[in-house]
Amino acid sequence: MISLRFPFLFSQPSNHPHSYPTSHRPYRPVAIAVAVATATVAGVSTYQNRKHPFVENALNCLLSNHSSTHLWGSLSLADNSSDTVVESKSGVSFPSVLSDSRKLLGIGLRKKSVLGLKNIDVYAFGVYADNGDLKKFLSEKYGKLSLSELKENKEFNEDLMEADICMTVRLQIIYSKLSIRSVRSAFQESVGTRLQKFGGSDNKELLQRFTSQFKDEYKIPRGSVIDLSKERGHVLRTTIDGKEVGSIQSKLLCRSLLDLYIGEDPFDRKAKEDIELNLASLVQK
Repeated sequence: MISLRFPFLFSQPSNHPHSYPTSHRPYRPVAIAVAVATATVAGVSTYQNRKHPFVENALNCLLSNHSSTHLWGSLSLADNSSDTVVESKSGVSFPSVLSDSRKLLGIGLRKKSVLGLKNIDVYAFGVYADNGDLKKFLSEKYGKLSLSELKENKEFNEDLMEADICMTVRLQIIYSKLSIRSVRSAFQESVGTRLQKFGGSDNKELLQRFTSQFKDEYKIPRGSVIDLSKERGHVLRTTIDGKEVGSIQSKLLCRSLLDLYIGEDPFDRKAKEDIELNLASLVQK
């Protein structure tokens, strides 16, 4: 099994105004490293393009299996100056800003290793937060702390998830054979685990209300977009390709959903590190 991680900062040239906090600039050797990494990815892609029918059919059954090995890919936004940001491994692009004020904090990949034979890109994701809300709820408490102090402060992420901060987790489907049933099953397992962790075992009805939004009638081919948005008053609003499919007022559900991406055991640990870095820069401004 081949695992790739690219610890580089990628700048994306553009004439548009800078949208993200800048920590440092990439050096020339990065170009060489990227070229080598690109050639390596091409080799992996050749392997992944071989047909494994059994593996393809097995994915939907295994998507919700938490014990599957994850292969992570993410991209730092610290030096981004474009209106869109591209997840380097999948090529999926994300807008720098949603709803006029929600800034992109970090991007990553959700991957599954199936039967130890093939790694599947399931979806790329981006995490956004309202810039005004971040300053309102977090700057007073954390604005004067250094980056290293914030990284060691366990309350920082807790306050981010608990406060009434408008946020969006955008999922962009990569795996062309992914079914809505598999998405429903995956959330049943992952969100269900978090609901039990934060609220106890008596949350089956809440979990059912959330997962029932992903009805079989919805098709999610490659390129489909699912937005999971935490709105004012801890309302979780779900949209699929721009169509709202449901909304639920529950602080516990919002917290459980966000924990998948920025909690103690996130889907993509490198993406979480990028998110924390960009959060710190915004809060300190």
